[in-house]
Amino acid sequence: MAEAAARTLVTSVLFLDVVGYSKKSVADQMSVKQRFNDSLAKALTPIAQPDRVILDTGDGAAVTFLGNPDDALFSGLILQHSTDLPVRMGINLGPVRIVRDLNGQTNVVGDGINVGQRVMSFADPGQLLVSRSFYEVVSRLSDVYDDLFSHVGERKDKHVRAHEVYSVNLAADALPSFVEATWGSDWAAAVGLPTQAGRDAAIAADQPAQVFSTGSHFIVSGPSEMSVLTALEELAKSGSKALSSISKVGNKWIATCDHPAAQPNGCKVEELGLMRIVTGPTREGVSEKVQELLDRGARLVHDVEQARGVWTAVCEATGD
Repeated sequence: MAEAAARTLVTSVLFLDVVGYSKKSVADQMSVKQRFNDSLAKALTPIAQPDRVILDTGDGAAVTFLGNPDDALFSGLILQHSTDLPVRMGINLGPVRIVRDLNGQTNVVGDGINVGQRVMSFADPGQLLVSRSFYEVVSRLSDVYDDLFSHVGERKDKHVRAHEVYSVNLAADALPSFVEATWGSDWAAAVGLPTQAGRDAAIAADQPAQVFSTGSHFIVSGPSEMSVLTALEELAKSGSKALSSISKVGNKWIATCDHPAAQPNGCKVEELGLMRIVTGPTREGVSEKVQELLDRGARLVHDVEQARGVWTAVCEATGD
């Protein structure tokens, strides 16, 4: 900061003003200012403190960005879509100088911040305007900015100085994907926007776990801890007991449980009237047991198939 204060810098400045603030009671002003501060703090979350200087203007704030010029655009967009306060916003790219005021506090002076205030004054509540100098630089940083700006035209301030201004147009529902594509998923997540990874995780969480047989026990694998837990609870209804706790391996959640129906020969035969239901942990074991029943005169009703990790076949004991 001391090095920066020794010279003039060309920076982006975001100027903010809460419309109607001065007409409110002191109690209302305190409430509004706290809401404004919270919204601004959220919008600045991903930007390192050494890369920004915040000046409290009473009814708003002026933020000077010392890093990337489009940091101001990011914060302006987040604030625009995250607060219900009537905030006017203006961004300018111009020369400033960082100085110390009479109290020894950091201050910013120069045409860059003055023009930022003028551009903000032309905005309607909830509108984000930028100067021509900011537009000409930032619009060339990435192709994703091509459709973001609309030319508003020339406006004159109280000193009869003309300013070419552009409005920033981005629908609220387009903000998450735009921020993630432009600044990355970390910045999107930092300000509470949904990311593609988060959406994919939500979709995966709805997928059921899979059950695999290893012979003596089952391996339950799923996209989420809850999916594995649900599968274990379903297996427990058949008497299965967990052999290991649920843990994450790579991008999967894994657990193991025993096979209560497995006998030393690996299979179990249950009698339901004339029906013989053969279950087992392996296809080979069930097929072998079925063949034994067939040799004794039984008739195959349902061939061997797997359901939730258990191999099953059904025979009719016509020859017993």
